[in-house]
Amino acid sequence: MRRILIVCTGNICRSPMAERVMGAALPGFDVSSAGTHALVGASADEAARALMQARGLPIDEHRARQLDARLCHEADLVLVMESAQRHWIQQRHPESTGKVFRLTERLRVDVPDPYRRTLASFQTALALIDQGAQAWAERISRVTTS
Repeated sequence: MRRILIVCTGNICRSPMAERVMGAALPGFDVSSAGTHALVGASADEAARALMQARGLPIDEHRARQLDARLCHEADLVLVMESAQRHWIQQRHPESTGKVFRLTERLRVDVPDPYRRTLASFQTALALIDQGAQAWAERISRVTTS
């Protein structure tokens, strides 16, 4: 398991932040992101860029891309922000069933979409992303080092 795909809706807020957080937690892994309804070619949201820059994990180079069958096929693990995204992927890409999970599965919550909301909404989303990424990184590390 070396290829992890992180998915949100527009691929400009949550998944770019999660991509960098997960990539930092799992060096040597190929972590990427996409959106179910991506704003293709768009930069990451300004608030997301500012939060990640403050952490030393810049996402200035990020450009949104649409989730497609190839990305699903190539990924060993697909992590989504919401249960609805999991269902969306499984309906359109049934071959991905069994490798699609919520990033915050252990917390039993969705990561709310901060798009066009306050900075506090982005901070809340990032805090949940941190918790989810840490839990998955620990789990993946145990599996890949066994």
